[in-house]
Amino acid sequence: MTEKKIAVFPGSFDPFTRGHESVVRRAMSLFDEIIISIGANAIKDGYFTLEKREKMIMEVFKDSPMIKVGHYNGLTVDFCREMKAHYLLRGIRTAADFEYERAIAQMNKSMAPEIESILLLTTPEYTPINSTIVRDIIRNGGDAGMFLPTGIRIEDYL
Repeated sequence: MTEKKIAVFPGSFDPFTRGHESVVRRAMSLFDEIIISIGANAIKDGYFTLEKREKMIMEVFKDSPMIKVGHYNGLTVDFCREMKAHYLLRGIRTAADFEYERAIAQMNKSMAPEIESILLLTTPEYTPINSTIVRDIIRNGGDAGMFLPTGIRIEDYL
């Protein structure tokens, strides 16, 4: 029997955007299971609670049984090992993202040679979307709906 191809898609997802959704949906044909994993980030304070972020993501993928949602503390590679995932999925929007993700992927490869990093370019229409900007729109009372997955009403999570 072939080993299941499991990928972890880590991030803070504060909030989960259309760009994140696009990366996951495009990766679904590559893996048997994708675990969208909310990592604790010592540098970032969360705007949405962990529970609300998990609920938001589960709502987006409620009809996709191959998508799981989890959270973790510590090193992403340790979480991958715990989940028996041999792939780390990341989205790339810009050259700066590439440089950052390349450095992390190389460090992860040194620590966990059995885990491959898969970097997907975002589609052009989602390149400008990032959680920090979307969060600022929400924080200041703006309408961020066009940047969030269909069906996510931000009012339900505030």
